[in-house]
Parts: sequence; C-alpha cells; structure tokens
Amino acid sequence: MKAKDFEVCKLGKATIPSPIDGLAFVDDKATVLYERDASGVAAEIKRGEVPPAFEMAGVRRKIFHDPAWSKAAILTAGGLCPGLNEVIRALTFTLIDDYNVPVVYGIKYGYKGLNPANHLDPIILNKEVVDDIHSVGGTILGSSRGAEDPAVMVDTLVRMSINMLFCIGGDGTARGAHALVKEIKKRKLSISVIAIPKTIDNDLSYIDRSFGFATAILAAGSFISGAHCEARGAYNGIGLIKVMGRDSGWIAAVATLANPYVNFCLVPEEKFTLEDGPHALLPALKERLEKRHHAVIIVAEGAGQELIGNKDKRRDASGNVLHDDIGLFLKSEILDYMKREKMDVTLKYFDPGYAIRSVSAVGEDSVFCALLATSAVHAAMAGRTDMMVGHWGGAFTHVPIELVTSERKKIRLDSPLWNCVKTHTCF
Repeated sequence: MKAKDFEVCKLGKATIPSPIDGLAFVDDKATVLYERDASGVAAEIKRGEVPPAFEMAGVRRKIFHDPAWSKAAILTAGGLCPGLNEVIRALTFTLIDDYNVPVVYGIKYGYKGLNPANHLDPIILNKEVVDDIHSVGGTILGSSRGAEDPAVMVDTLVRMSINMLFCIGGDGTARGAHALVKEIKKRKLSISVIAIPKTIDNDLSYIDRSFGFATAILAAGSFISGAHCEARGAYNGIGLIKVMGRDSGWIAAVATLANPYVNFCLVPEEKFTLEDGPHALLPALKERLEKRHHAVIIVAEGAGQELIGNKDKRRDASGNVLHDDIGLFLKSEILDYMKREKMDVTLKYFDPGYAIRSVSAVGEDSVFCALLATSAVHAAMAGRTDMMVGHWGGAFTHVPIELVTSERKKIRLDSPLWNCVKTHTCF
C-alpha cells in the first residue's frame, strides 16, 4: 500500500473563511498513520518510503463551498442498520446550524430518488422534521438496492443545484457514489460526494468500525440469552442463532465475546465440516451435550455455504451473492445426525437478523453516528469528494472510496479477537 493510495480528491483550493467560531480547526496537513506498529513505520522510513496515512477529519479554517449558495442532499441506500436516522439528523443540524446552508434535501429510496423516472419527490429536511427521528429505527428517507444511470443522477443534481451529496451506506453505496463522481468529473462540476460508512456487518476495509455495529451486538444479546435459556430448559437442549454476516463474521464473533453463553461460533472466514475431519461440528456438539446437556451455536449467514452444495449463485439488486440459509441447513443436519446417534435433543432456532438491524442506535453508537455525520459535513464544505468518512486509531479520517472498496474486511484467524473466541468456545 502506497501513500498516494490514501490521497483524497479535492474540488479546488479552499479560500472562504469558515463561518464556524470557537472550535479547534484541523490543519489540512494533519494525518493519521495507517500502520499501527511503530516498527513497521520505522521500516518504511528506512526504505525511504513515505508511510501511508489518512487525512485527518475535522473542521477546516477555510472552506470551498459558499454556504449561502449551497444546497445539500442526503440519501440512504442498501439494507437497514441502527443509526441511519441519527446520521440524517446530525447531518441536517450541522449543515443548518454550523454552516447556515439554506436548503437540505432528503432523497427518497436511495439512488432511485435521483432518477426522475421513478417519480420519487425529495423532501425538505429541516430541524423540525429531523428533531426526534433518532428515537426510531430504520430511515425516514427509505432505502433501496441497485444501480441507476450516473448521467441521469448527475442531471438531477445539476437541475436541483445540489453541490453536496451525502450517501449513507456500505460498499455498494460507496461504489455508486464513486460512479457519480466519475460523471461529475467528466462534466467538470464542483459537487462534493461524501460517503458515510453504514454496514451492520462491519466489513468495510480501512475503517475500524462502522456505525450501527455496536448496537447490533447489544441487540443480539437478548436473542443469545433467549437461546441459552431455551437450551438450559431442556435435556440436551440446543439453541441455534443465525446472525448477519454475508462475507465476514464480525457480528457472530463479537457477540460471542459479549455473551459468553455461546459454545460454537461459525463464521465465513473459518471453514468447518459436519462429521469428518479435525474441525467437524456435529461430533463436537455431541460431545458437548454428553458433558453439559445443553449448547448454544451462533452462525453468520455466510458461514458453511460450501457445505450446502447449491451451485446456483443468485444475486440481489446490488450484485451481492444471495446465500442459502445456513441456519435452516444446520438445524436439519443436527437433528438428522443426533437421530442417527440415538441422542434425543431439543433444538430451538432463532433468526433475529431483521430485528437486530431495525432498532435505533443506542449509547456510544449514537455518539459515533453524530461524530461521523459532522465530520462528513466538514469534509464536504472543505471541498473534499469521492471519499468516505472513516475511523482509524482513535481518530476520524478521510478515506478515498476506491481504497474502501478495494477489498472486504474479514476476521484474521490469527488475530487476538479470534484467539479469544476460540479460547471461550468448544470449537
């Protein structure tokens, strides 16, 4: 990874004094090192390389867009996630209160709302409209998956005189934002496009956490406790919980550590078998039941897909592979195996995915939403574009969208996190 990969696109020189008073400004040259290991940084310097670093987020002394002539728009795309309304609220308040931006539009149903053929009129967002939306889950703007023609969407931005667009979503939403930027650059327009990291799976690279993830872990706790109670309430009881995690098992792994009732944690990153080999689930589960007579299993939706054997790879509107239901598959396999082994079991299956993602953000997660949103506004006003607001090493950062979408963040099987999961589970 080279330092140039971390360079953030700017629309031009920021020459307008910021209307914000009384805050500590961030210097344009302030950075956050990507390499967290001091020896790694030393090695890069010794090789004559500039250590890769993120541009630090924050309020700038000089801005690019003139607030009096600005119009901003906000959209949410992809699946629901705790914190969407919190981010919409904080974006709106920061634009209006801090920068006196006169018009803030809410674009309905993601990128669909930027295509007039879909007949989705935008709404005007003001402080009264967004004042209490943080208390409910979901998004007041609605969401959708799938691409729209970038040329048509840019036509809409130009027609509405929008010079700042905030796209709240995951990697698919970020790719859509990048496609918009390419069309905007082709036309030599001065429109800032800023992405804000929303993925309940916490799987965006070069960002150490995304909003909604902490709330998802908290919400998963009640289902894990319920599965444990059901398992303990029956002789040879099994509680099986499927959680989201299409390609990365962050929810399953972190929820396991937050709720130590879990005995088996199955994630996409680590392969397992059913009956044969050193990492076979079913014999290990039988052994657990023989010793303790109850067990709790948590499985990420993308785990064990190779065991199901379905070669028909269907995709959703965003192009993501639609996985087969590993939860129902495991339920059937467990019951069949235990029947063959002449062991009577009682299995209760929990699929709380939509319940987890549809709640409102709580606690520190709500604070995180507000800080991401304000950082996004500061970046847009300063003329940044084609970037996502991130968080790295305890600081908020600016991350080029191409860098964010270059790979998916997965659990390293040699990491302290996974080592801890393995230590506290049977498998």
